[in-house]
Amino acid sequence: MSFLFTSEAELMAAGLNPGDLDAIIVTGDAYVDHSSFGTAIIGHLLAARGYRVGILARPDPDDVAAFRLLGRPRLAFLVTAGSVDSMVSNYTANKKPRSEDNYAPGGDKSLCLRGDGTVGPGLKGRANARPDRALIVYSGMCRQAYKGVPIIAGGLEASLRRLSHYDYWSDTIRKSILLDSKADILVYGMGERQIVEIMDRLAHCANPTKLAPPTNPAKPEAKPDLSGIRGTVHAQHIGHTAATLLESVLAQRPDLHDALVLPDFSVLAGSALDGSGELTKRAYAESFSLQYKNSDPLSASPLIEPYGERIVIQERPALPLSQQEMDAVYALPYERQWHPAYDAFGGVPALTEVKFSLTSSRGCFGACSFCALTFHQGRNISSRSRAAILQEARELTLLPDFKGYIHDVGGPTANFRVPACNKMAKRGACMDRRCLSPEPCPNLKPDHRDYVELLRELRTVPGVKKVFVRSGVRFDYALLDPDDTFLRELVQHHVSGQLKVAPEHVSPNVLALMGKAPHQTFEAFSKKYAALNAEMGKKQYLVPYFISGHPGADLSAALELALYLKRTGFVPDQVQDFYPTPGTLATAMWFCGFNPLDGKPVYVAKGAHERALQRALLQFNKPQNASLVREALQKLGRTDLIGTRPSCLVRP
Repeated sequence: MSFLFTSEAELMAAGLNPGDLDAIIVTGDAYVDHSSFGTAIIGHLLAARGYRVGILARPDPDDVAAFRLLGRPRLAFLVTAGSVDSMVSNYTANKKPRSEDNYAPGGDKSLCLRGDGTVGPGLKGRANARPDRALIVYSGMCRQAYKGVPIIAGGLEASLRRLSHYDYWSDTIRKSILLDSKADILVYGMGERQIVEIMDRLAHCANPTKLAPPTNPAKPEAKPDLSGIRGTVHAQHIGHTAATLLESVLAQRPDLHDALVLPDFSVLAGSALDGSGELTKRAYAESFSLQYKNSDPLSASPLIEPYGERIVIQERPALPLSQQEMDAVYALPYERQWHPAYDAFGGVPALTEVKFSLTSSRGCFGACSFCALTFHQGRNISSRSRAAILQEARELTLLPDFKGYIHDVGGPTANFRVPACNKMAKRGACMDRRCLSPEPCPNLKPDHRDYVELLRELRTVPGVKKVFVRSGVRFDYALLDPDDTFLRELVQHHVSGQLKVAPEHVSPNVLALMGKAPHQTFEAFSKKYAALNAEMGKKQYLVPYFISGHPGADLSAALELALYLKRTGFVPDQVQDFYPTPGTLATAMWFCGFNPLDGKPVYVAKGAHERALQRALLQFNKPQNASLVREALQKLGRTDLIGTRPSCLVRP
């Protein structure tokens, strides 16, 4: 069995004892040993390099005994809130507690790893065993369990909160989560390169003769030097004022000669307000803009954020994995199953969607304003080889519960398999413009050839009946390809009755702020999709996703979208409310009231009631929304849409 260690019994079965592990991963998710889960990737990657790794999955945040189940780690605790930011996991866009957690055993958010080693309700019977701001809570419990053990923070919550950020739930600017968690170092982005370098330095420091010196060797001393590692954030004290900050840093780190200094956190936090909050917003816009424009590994500068006499240093982003390295990561010996401890609870729901799916790439050059991928995976595309993906498909066919259907082949965007242009591949993504909006960049080279060939080869694997594409097709990119082979094959072979796409809105202003294609592009795609289905005699439908309340969207924009839905006869069962999550351009617009990249004002519907009115307009056919729809139409002076005529949205 290749599960990583989760209990004393498993350690003893391998001839080990608590305290024999090199690293212990603490995560807010249940343990699923699958390559779609970062905990499994990092754990197996380190195990492949000879480190002994254990996992404490959803430990009881109120019971220090749960953090001592595997003993004291020899080198470090690796702490993550899980696959989702804990505040997003715990609360809806309206700040109401969520009823379920797909990353918990059986979806039951109250279940955790208890101090006696079993899974069940925690010591204090919390309704939600994943604590708010889980990274901070878990880091504190690790320190309480074993003082002096280095803490490495990572995962999505760490990555998107690595520097000062707007926090929707407290409605404040919060400092770097590195400082709040008191971790020794924070890993941001996809963490394979960083975690190996950090662990090698820690191991070399603990026992200089055990491992060969790492690429940038640390001196064998009590506290290893963890600075200078790409894709990490760390803190240090300086004894100087802000005026001499950069000179002070350069005296110790000459390699930071091109570092950029962000506004001091005291300004961002509002201690220097001018009475209206405008100074804070302008400073935050400056900070976010610098962060946003320095997120590409091939062009970014290091960033320094002052906190009085303390600074936080964000090193340059980690370089993407090569194709050979990606192939090796996804070929590690994953069990492709949840840990057997969860069998009694029916498993872990989050595995269902990905168990029979194939990851083909990372990164997304779509750069949608409401998406954090620019900050986390980056805009450049890294792809696995077709040979490696085909080998994984063959392995899927051997699983006892495989029914012949591969559920998805893709990444953040299914049809991005190659960089957007030659410049992106060589010098990194442009940070002063998007590749696809508001119009396609002249240098963009749409190319689906490799993806089409991959899908064709997967269809020939013995035991595979059908290969679906569900992870999101960027329709504007597909339309730009002068060869429509991809669209034809998608319609003919890879749609399971419905193709889900994300036009998100119809208002030109809102779409521009979202970074999405103009509505006319979606209309063109819809017509082409319908024509291809008719030509092939298929009844396959297009299911568009829309967002309500995005920055820039007012009631007039919501009505524009509602009238489009009325005209086309499609009214969504669910509407996604805009959610101001850390690390997105749209969240910065939400806080500032203007676009931090160009300073232009942006309308923001912050009140819960107006957000409800916008959402109701998009679902005007639901009886429970009738009073809200009437109120919205009255506010807009469009009472002509209240009535019994076919063109009306709601009855009197």
